[in-house]
Amino acid sequence: MRFLRLAVVLFLFLFAGLASAQTIQINRENKTIAISATDEATATADIAAVTVGFETLGPDAQSTSSEAGRLSHAILEALHKIGVEDKSIESQSQGLQKNTEFDEKERADQRAKEQYTFSQSWEVSTSPQTAAEVIRAAIAAGANKSGAIDWRISDRKSLQAKAAAAALVKARQVAENMADGLHTKLGALIFASNETPNTRIYFARKTDRFTLNTESASVASYITIPRPLEIRPQTIREEATVYAVFAIE
Repeated sequence: MRFLRLAVVLFLFLFAGLASAQTIQINRENKTIAISATDEATATADIAAVTVGFETLGPDAQSTSSEAGRLSHAILEALHKIGVEDKSIESQSQGLQKNTEFDEKERADQRAKEQYTFSQSWEVSTSPQTAAEVIRAAIAAGANKSGAIDWRISDRKSLQAKAAAAALVKARQVAENMADGLHTKLGALIFASNETPNTRIYFARKTDRFTLNTESASVASYITIPRPLEIRPQTIREEATVYAVFAIE
């Protein structure tokens, strides 16, 4: 049982006055059990946000920028040809800068050809089924810095609601066990609140075939891909914690 946090409080105190809308009124007639519980819900990602990009080197700023422009148009044209619409493509970064990273073994004439570097990248939102084809087409067009995937789910709120419902069920089960231990009967739910973490948690499915199934994988320029990679969507898990107060009879 993961991330179970249990707090049981038995209220048997005298409280005078009226309570506010979110405050539980406590008195001798109002016996309660309060439980905090955490549970989760899972779903397979239905959106693959694929990073597509390139890096090119040149002897001067003008020629390097010119080659970058050629690559940029060629990559987007390749994506359009396989059915990717402009609304699914978002620019991430682009820029020209002086190259300061050289291989110590490079000759002077080779370094002279690599004085400037231009890089550009986009995020392409597509279905898990077409993610591999997006990567293949982009690399074929010159996108030598491509392949990272951010797995997402379109209806995250629904998944969060399922996690909260599961946590509430767990809270009632724990409360029932506590009520049995107190030789009493659990009554109705009289108050509940929930908190869903902002962080998404991912875990991958196992496969017997080569799979690019990660948030940080990338394909370098020297790798030739004759056909699309085998890519499988990750499972997204949402957690929710509920604080529930039950009456006891």
